[in-house]
Amino acid sequence: MKKRYLISLFILLSFVSLFIGVKSMSPLEVFNFTDEQSQVFWISRVPRLVSIIIAGASMSICGLIMQQLSRNKFVSPTTAGTMDAARLGILVSLILFSSASLMQKMMISFLFALAGTFLFMKVLDRVKYKDAIFIPLVGLMFGNVLGSITTFFAYKYDLMQSIGSWLQGDFSVVLKGQYELLYISVPGLIIAYIYANRFTIAGMGEDFSVNLGLKYKQIVNIGLVIVALVTTVVMLTVGAIPFLGLIIPNIVSIMMGDNLKANLFPTAMMGAVFVLICDILGRLIIYPYEISIGLMVGVIGSILFIYLLLRRRAYV
Repeated sequence: MKKRYLISLFILLSFVSLFIGVKSMSPLEVFNFTDEQSQVFWISRVPRLVSIIIAGASMSICGLIMQQLSRNKFVSPTTAGTMDAARLGILVSLILFSSASLMQKMMISFLFALAGTFLFMKVLDRVKYKDAIFIPLVGLMFGNVLGSITTFFAYKYDLMQSIGSWLQGDFSVVLKGQYELLYISVPGLIIAYIYANRFTIAGMGEDFSVNLGLKYKQIVNIGLVIVALVTTVVMLTVGAIPFLGLIIPNIVSIMMGDNLKANLFPTAMMGAVFVLICDILGRLIIYPYEISIGLMVGVIGSILFIYLLLRRRAYV
């Protein structure tokens, strides 16, 4: 898909998203909104659109970075335990620091996500059988172990309902004053663009990178910090969005190749477009009720994931 078509589709979907919801409002009335319509538009619709765009773009780029650094097309925050580690960090913050601010909870969750991602990469280094399918299975098992620990202590401390809000992505709760934490991920995306060429070189292996004079471990650490930070911010703001960082980079890679810097913008745009489509469908299918974005992306993403698995020969 050419960039101009992708941008046009993005603009169209963004416009449509602003005028879909229980509260009826028309683009023709935009300059004549009632006070109630104006409040809904600026307090709910616009923040929701901004959060969809940032979450979709940032999680897709996180998947692209992880796939490049791990040299595996099926590695992402979902299949590497990053999301599960972040969720465990949220639980720890609720148990030990119940009165902590959202920013403090984010830092605790970020540290857990970073530690979980580093641990997965260490396991990856020790695995000799680096099959395209085997590695993400290891990541899924690692994530399930972390998820089991989270569930156990959530039941023990009667926090299952509290932690459940982070188990399912949901943009319906996004309002003005509750989504601004997402802006923290924007500097991470800028850093990802600056280091894109170095991530590409690092993805060719440690020996090759060192021979070219690249500080391999430093570059890998920068990439993992970006992934952990963005994943934590998105999870704290809108919840977990499965498969997004897995399928979007693969689709872009199929169409455009494996140049990370060249793929950053298309990946970000396609991630935002995909989440916009899922969100709009979620609002329309059982209107006036709504299907959560986590469920919509999970269903559509699982279908696309199966398609990618059927193409696995291309990734070996």
